[in-house]
This record gives sequence, structure tokens and C-alpha cells, in this order.
Amino acid sequence: MRLQSKSENETIHFGRRLGKKLKAGDVVCLYGELGAGKTTITKGIASSFGIKERDITSASFTIIAEYDGNIPFYHIDLYRIINGEAPELGLHEYFREDSVSVIEWAEKADNEIPDTSIKVRLKHTGDDEREIELEGVDL
Repeated sequence: MRLQSKSENETIHFGRRLGKKLKAGDVVCLYGELGAGKTTITKGIASSFGIKERDITSASFTIIAEYDGNIPFYHIDLYRIINGEAPELGLHEYFREDSVSVIEWAEKADNEIPDTSIKVRLKHTGDDEREIELEGVDL
């Protein structure tokens, strides 16, 4: 499924819609270049679990942020890791049946990610415009 977002607010809205489709045990993998909207869509997903959008930020030095929403929510941002370091993070501990995990820069951990994960590819197509491709879920 492909969607077009014409603004940051639309991208957050798509994230909310996606978040409402998620259930405990789901892992969402986000792919896209720097500035593609991965953190923005994560804000929307998190808000559907009762987490304030302002609490979701891009990685500075935090790789895994844990939130207590309606169910445990893990925001994993692999931007700062080097390819090949993912196995050392113990990511599988965050792919639990009672939680939802969202992974930015998921390509850095492809071998660690469950086959059943939902894949979201974001592509910057204009000033505030994004193309969002979903695999594994329909909105």
C-alpha cells in the first residue's frame, strides 16, 4: 500500500492510523533516508498508545527508549550504531508478545528483525511531502 503525505501533520496522522491497527507483539520497521519522516511517523504511532508526541525524539545517544503507554512501547533508533553492531544490543528482548516496538533505521538490524514485522518505507518527495509505503498491514 502506498500513501502520499503532504505535511508533517499528515505523516503524524498516518502514524496514528497505523498505531490503531497494531497489537501487542507487533514490530514496525522504518526505512528511509535522513529527514524522510521516520521520527514523525513514530510520534503518531506512539500517540495511539497514549504516549505524548513531544516525548518521542530522534536519537541523540539513546538507542532504545521505553514508554509505558496502554501497552509497553519501545522506540528503537539505530541511527548511531554501526552496521554489524545490532546483535550486541539484544533487540530480541524488546520483541515481546506484550509490547509494540518501532525501529528507525531498521536496515541496520535486518538479521535481528522478526520475519513477521511490518515494514514502512518513507521517501522525501518534496518540501513537506512524503511517499509512505506499507508492507504487512493495510490502513
